[in-house]
Amino acid sequence: MTALRLGTRRSALATTQSGWVADRLRAAGHEVELVEITTEGDVSGELLTAIGGTGVFAAAIRRALLDGRIDVAVHSLKDLPTAPEPGLTVAAVPVREDSRDVLVARDGLTLGELPAGAVVGTGSPRRTAQLAALGLGLEIRPIRGNVDTRIGFVTSGALDAVVLARAGLARLGRLDQATEVLDPIQVLPAPGQGALAVECRSDRSDVVAAVTVLDDADTRTCVTAERSLLATLEAGCTAPVGALAEVVEGDDGLELSLRAFAGSEDGTFELRRSLVGPYDRPEALGADLARILLEDGAADLTPSSSTASDHATHEPEQAS
Repeated sequence: MTALRLGTRRSALATTQSGWVADRLRAAGHEVELVEITTEGDVSGELLTAIGGTGVFAAAIRRALLDGRIDVAVHSLKDLPTAPEPGLTVAAVPVREDSRDVLVARDGLTLGELPAGAVVGTGSPRRTAQLAALGLGLEIRPIRGNVDTRIGFVTSGALDAVVLARAGLARLGRLDQATEVLDPIQVLPAPGQGALAVECRSDRSDVVAAVTVLDDADTRTCVTAERSLLATLEAGCTAPVGALAEVVEGDDGLELSLRAFAGSEDGTFELRRSLVGPYDRPEALGADLARILLEDGAADLTPSSSTASDHATHEPEQAS
């Protein structure tokens, strides 16, 4: 096989993530060439909720895969729609980074130390809903931009704080700028947050075989449960969604613990539910917990009570 052409967005975080995958493929004996691709999400200055959610980041790279211009694509998993893409397969989900969110605040403040009326920036309806539900009296302001831009809002004094994905800061070597790692009890991450998806064409068995060695079974199991929950909710709920699955030791061996959030962006309604199930049935676990959320009121959340159009999936990690 000739050198693997690995497609990546041009952002610092995207190229860092793609470089991480490329290094591991090289360590497995493959030549790898990075190919930069510009997506609609990179050139638009609008909020992601206005231009179609995370699909604006994945679509151009997927087209390059299907057209044969690249052999492998690296996505932040939470950027991918839950529906499979015909002709493509996620051949590997490498070991996951820490999935939690972090606060970057002025004066080293934590979330609990921010005064009432403090202005917190985020482009994520999921984060907005959960922060509002905490009842801290914060003003949540929508923002866009890469990691440097978002942190710059704080250092310039335009905002008191921003909320970002810990994984992005970790991959960029910027964790020292986080003033607090947010406990999932307060803010659950987006389904798939912190995980990467390595995608290729289904008919390229040579590429699939080369990439599969990067797959991490526990990570794939956890994100499968989270994304199954999201996919099941999409049929009957427009609320921002958070979800986190973890492998736990049960009485009879490994089990999967799944926690989820659905609520309104103004914080007036929130559901938090959890479920434990068999390790080898992550899709069923996610679907079961989604149905519990729907039965308990998530189905009653409408676009008028929550402006999220495609759940937690429009907060791309490359920019968060």
